[in-house]
Amino acid sequence: MPPSKRPGELRELLKRYGYAYHVLDDPEVSDAEYDRLFDELLELESSLPAGEIPPDSPSRRVGAPPSEGFKKVTHLTPMGSLDKVTTDEALQKWADDVRKRLDSDEPVAYVLEPKIDGLAVSLLYEHGVYVRGATRGDGLRGEDVTVNLRTIDAIPLSLRGDDPPAAL
Repeated sequence: MPPSKRPGELRELLKRYGYAYHVLDDPEVSDAEYDRLFDELLELESSLPAGEIPPDSPSRRVGAPPSEGFKKVTHLTPMGSLDKVTTDEALQKWADDVRKRLDSDEPVAYVLEPKIDGLAVSLLYEHGVYVRGATRGDGLRGEDVTVNLRTIDAIPLSLRGDDPPAAL
């Protein structure tokens, strides 16, 4: 296959695999295989002009669109995602990028932890009272899972303190 067609093929495969995983809850490939294909797409797209990368490319998305079974919620602040780092070179590049953004020569300490799969949620408290919980979804909009999250003991239904903020 000509190299110019490979990014398009990868985009379609990753969209299909993402849909099967996130919407149908029926993965077609292993996480490792998905990650391998995703990394290949990132590598190919890194050599393309920005205008040639479609806005719906899996490389430009965070999470998955909200499913139809839950009420949609717009996040007060967009929920992003962390990039995977699997090589020493990628870790060094990330550290260099952080250093540039900090614009400081002060020493920086890092804590690195293995990735643990789980659910990213946003919790909203108004005047210290839990009022809403939402999944990350696509980063801008998620699914309202307020009732479900109320059952998790580790999530406080009210915050301690005398003067909680209006919204947190």
